Amino acid sequence: MKILKTVKEVKDEVKAWRKEGLSVGLVPTMGWLHEGHLSLIKNARENNDRVVVSDFVNPLQFGPNEDYDNYPRDLDRDAGLCEKAGVDVIFAPGIEEMYPEGFCSYVDMNGLTGGLCGKTRPIHFRGVQTVVNKLFNIVTPDNAYFGEKDAQQLAVIKRMVLDLNMNVKINGCPIIREEDGLAKSSRNSYLSPEERKAAPIINKAMTKGREMIKNGERDAKKVIDAISEIILSVGITKIDYVSIVDSLTLEPVEKIEKDILCACAVYMGNSARLIDNFSLEI
Repeated sequence: MKILKTVKEVKDEVKAWRKEGLSVGLVPTMGWLHEGHLSLIKNARENNDRVVVSDFVNPLQFGPNEDYDNYPRDLDRDAGLCEKAGVDVIFAPGIEEMYPEGFCSYVDMNGLTGGLCGKTRPIHFRGVQTVVNKLFNIVTPDNAYFGEKDAQQLAVIKRMVLDLNMNVKINGCPIIREEDGLAKSSRNSYLSPEERKAAPIINKAMTKGREMIKNGERDAKKVIDAISEIILSVGITKIDYVSIVDSLTLEPVEKIEKDILCACAVYMGNSARLIDNFSLEI
């Protein structure tokens, strides 16, 4: 396994693979890898001849007063996990390599980015789209792998690829959870023992919402209220949002009549913003 720091090194490596007729899978990450990332790598390993993992905490997707400076970083730790998982290349650039002096080009989108996480993080998805676009241009993967925990991000990336005629297949992979149901996240490391003990309430609440809809409830507000009540019952959380949206447009729905995405973002204490979701076909 190689750890490469420059765009040129990665392009040269991929060019050599292409001369051999090899397929390439990309797993974009911000590092601090966990079992969720490893499940993406496993999928990439099984379906491509070569696998690249990007390890880059992207400053463009963090707003003012967010956790960019505190976001966990440990390239040596990540490299050990990647090597065991069969990764061929880690691309771990510095900020100056990705955004050199004078950088002023961005990828943005209307519609899908306005609600859910985009409502309180207005620059987030512009940063995501820009860095993912750059990674696609650098690695030129046949396949790229993203977790379904970040459902809005996955929808945005799929739409960007479709709209801009990018020659890469986007593969969504299921949410990986702790034994108590908490969705795996690098931000789980922020949780105090008390917060970590309380955090599984998020999945418990979402499970209740899913059951309500499966049992015939079609009033979105009633489902949202029930989820919110359960989440707030632990006393140390603040809800950013609980929303039920059309699974294609991500527009809010009042009556659940077709396929939906139910998503939430929750602050645990002052330390971590955690997200979760479920989809249902109606």
